[in-house]
Parts: sequence; structure tokens; C-alpha cells
Amino acid sequence: MLKRHRGPLLILALTFSVGINTNIVKANTGKTTNTNIDTTATTISTITSTNALAKIPGSSNPLITQKFGADPYAMVYNDRVYVYMSSDSFEYDSSGNIINNSYSYIKTITCISSDDMVNWTDHGEINVAGSTGAAKWANNSWAPAVTHKVINGKEKFFMYFANNGGGIGVLTSDSPIGPWTDPIGKPIITNSTPGVSGVVWLFDPAVLIDDNGVGYLYFGGGIPGGSNPTQSQIANPKTGRVIQLSSDMINTVGSASVIDAPFMFEDSGIHKYNGKYYYSYCSNFSGTHPSGTPPMGEIGYMISDNPMGPFTYKGTFLKNPSSYFGVGGNNHHSVFNFKNQWYVTYHAQTLGKAMGIVKGYRSPHINKLEHNASGLINTVQADMKGVAQVANLYPYRRIEAETIAWSNGVSTEKCQSPGSMVSSINLNVTNINNGDWIALSNVDLGSGAKSFTANIASTLGGKIEIHLDSLSGPIIGTLNVSSTGGTQQWKDMWCGITNASGVHNVFFKFVGNENSQLFNIDHWGFIY
Repeated sequence: MLKRHRGPLLILALTFSVGINTNIVKANTGKTTNTNIDTTATTISTITSTNALAKIPGSSNPLITQKFGADPYAMVYNDRVYVYMSSDSFEYDSSGNIINNSYSYIKTITCISSDDMVNWTDHGEINVAGSTGAAKWANNSWAPAVTHKVINGKEKFFMYFANNGGGIGVLTSDSPIGPWTDPIGKPIITNSTPGVSGVVWLFDPAVLIDDNGVGYLYFGGGIPGGSNPTQSQIANPKTGRVIQLSSDMINTVGSASVIDAPFMFEDSGIHKYNGKYYYSYCSNFSGTHPSGTPPMGEIGYMISDNPMGPFTYKGTFLKNPSSYFGVGGNNHHSVFNFKNQWYVTYHAQTLGKAMGIVKGYRSPHINKLEHNASGLINTVQADMKGVAQVANLYPYRRIEAETIAWSNGVSTEKCQSPGSMVSSINLNVTNINNGDWIALSNVDLGSGAKSFTANIASTLGGKIEIHLDSLSGPIIGTLNVSSTGGTQQWKDMWCGITNASGVHNVFFKFVGNENSQLFNIDHWGFIY
């Protein structure tokens, strides 16, 4: 199996224990304690204190902290942003110590979404590769790219993913969160695809559907020359490609065209602005990068009048994560427009840094992106502050408990109760202990909430204190949680609410037995 080198700061490692994390990291150390949490759970946990880890209330990056997520790709659909990511997950050696991320065991893709850019709903992991995945022929699922198109009068969704560096697959769905199926039972891009000769890594897809409905797939990467490439090969690898997609989006048309991106390494991106096509990519870490070429590990971009090129290099717009966050590694991004504002989503090891575990485990971020009057892209000011919320959260409806702005101590898992968007897909919040909490940003309580309801499963019980504005803010209600007879035995519970009106951050603080998991939450809502 091909192993992917992700830059000079990341080292590939042999692993003895991998996959879903069934160990919880406590505090900011690499020490682990065993737990009996269901193996479908995402169990990255923070310390059980009132201090948020990495994502501080008031800031928007990283997007999530209950799990990792890498190679983010954004799709906008029905006034909502969906971000799809490689499912980074801790790997362990035979002694249970966390080791460097090898990327070799990533077989799922994580999906989150938001309609306000701050409160993100966790839709869980999509089984893509391997014996339990939709694409059983694939070994891995890296760097997804997702789009949607009306075909035969019906909205269809298409996910392109990298099978390590050896090819690209495609999955389809009737909803943005799945379930996903493999329509062709094989890769859509292989070494036999016309025009791909010379591409070292067949991976990192990006997809564009042009205004006329024609789709294009961008992909490729690597440096020719093996372990000893020449400066010429480093400077002009010619390993980027674009190929037209068939009208059904699951086959290719004609031959792939070369994108001669200077110092190309990986991470194809594409967007259209003012009639121009912007191809973007991550530059490599090798050789000498003269002035006027992309520095190592930055996102460069090229512009064309045609989706198939030729493209002309213009500069860079996103520096390596080390420039912004003091921790580097590879760079991966996608550019998107939401509510007439351009953004870039990218990953950085900020959660890992906050945990004291900088071993290649990455987290998704979003910052604004701006084109200047000349059509060039200004350098992005990436930071932990992130972006402003674009809409208040309306709480008088079913809100998935896994919709989170900020949190401490909790994780998510597959839920046996039906989902609201797709019946067969649902998550609940779990790993709730005394002192853990979840917060939502800019909740619009209107003229006043009268009561609060939550769908809860528990064998123990406890309390949910509902605070306004901060974890120590006024308590507007306390929900007493009783046992339901099981961690997947669900019951609606409610409490009265007082002095709750206007727009506030809302904090749910969990209280109960000091050393026990208290309960699970599926969804909640206020009542006026």
C-alpha cells in the first residue's frame, strides 16, 4: 500500500493498535485510561473542568473539538454549509501510547454542517472504504470532495475520495449526509484513465459544476523522480490534472489535461469567481523555491478562462499552518461562497497542540477569503478567532444535541433513535460526566422561553443546568434527569424556564455523580 508523505514535520509510523478510539485522553497528556464506551463512539475527550480546549467561547476555530477532522471540503446546499473531512483518529502502539498519524487506517469520512458558521452539527462518520464501507474495493478514504446536481429531476449528491494515492472513487446519495452507495463498483480515476500518465499520486480531488451543468474533476500530486528528484522536477512536477465528468457525474469524458502548477505537491482546489476559474493547490517541501514561486507548504493559485486550463500562476493566499498557529505539517483547503461571502476551510493541528499531542492529528478551520479589485486573492488572515456568526440559532424546534459551538468533555456516537434529517442516520452526545458542558452561540430566545425539553437516555441520571451567557451565568432552568433503563432507552424530559428572552449564548452544564457517566442526549428544544 502506498504511504503518503505529508511534509517534513510528519513522520510515518508503524502501528499496533488503530481505528476507533476506545481510550479517552484526560487532561493535556498522552496518558490513557481504558473505558467501556461503545466502539461506535467518537471519544476524543477533554479534561472535566470548565476550561474549553482549543476552541474558546467567543472564537470559531477549530470548528469542532469532540473529534478531529482533516482535508476539509465545503459544499453549500439549501443555505447550509456541509464540511466533509478525512476522519483522523488516534493510533496507538502496543503499549497504548499515542503515536504519529500514519493516515493508513483512515476508512471513513466525517461530515458536519452549519447554517450559521459557528454552531456545527456532527453527522458522524461515513463508512467509505474496506469490508464495511460503501466502496469495498478501496483501502482508504482520504480528502473528500462533494457536490450536488439535479439529474432526471432529482437532487443527487456526489462524493469523490482518494483511495490512498492510488486512485479516486465516487459515491452517490440522495441527501448530503447519506446513506452513500458506490454506483460503479470501482475507481473513477485510475492509472488507466487517459491523460494521467506522469501523475505520482492519484488523489486529493476537487469538483466543479460549471454554470452550464458540466462537471470537472481536479486531482493529482507528487514529485516525479523518486527519492532524488531534480530541481526542475521539483519546480514543475506537472502532476496536477483536470478531466471532464459525464452528465451523470460518475464517469469521465475524454482525456485529462495537465495543470502545470509550480512546485505542485497535493491538495487540488477549484472555485469560479467573476467568470474566471481559480485552481489552487499546496506547494511541495523540496528543493529551492525562488522569489515569485510558492514558499514551501503554502496554498498557491492559478487562474484560467477555461475550466480545463491552461492556468496561469498568480501567487499564494494561505500560508502553512505553522505561520499562524506555531504548529505545521501539510496544508489542505477548499474555497467556497456562503451568503455572498467567500471563505476558505483548511486544517491545522490546533486541537492536538492544545492536548499536548502534536503527532499529525488535524482539525478543521474556516476564515474569510477576499478577492481584490484585480481579481487576485488577498493573503488569508488565519486565526483561532475564526468567522462571525451569520444567523442566530432558533431554538423552538428540534435541535440535535450534537449541534455544538463550544464544549468540554463530551463526545458523540451513533444513536439507535431515528434521525431528523435521515431516519437511518442519527448521533447522540455521550461521555457526559460531572462538570462537562456544551454551549450554543447566539440563541434567539425571542420574547421568552417557558420550558425546555430534551430527549435523554440514562442508567444513572443527574442534572442539566441551563446558564445564559457563560458557564457561571444566570441559571434559567434545571432539568432533573432520571434513569430511563438504558443508554439507548430514550425518554423526553422537561423543566420550566424563567427569565429567558433575547439573544444569548446558552450553556448546558452537566451535574451528577463525580465518577460516573451520567446520561446521553439525542436532541433538545425550548418551548414558548
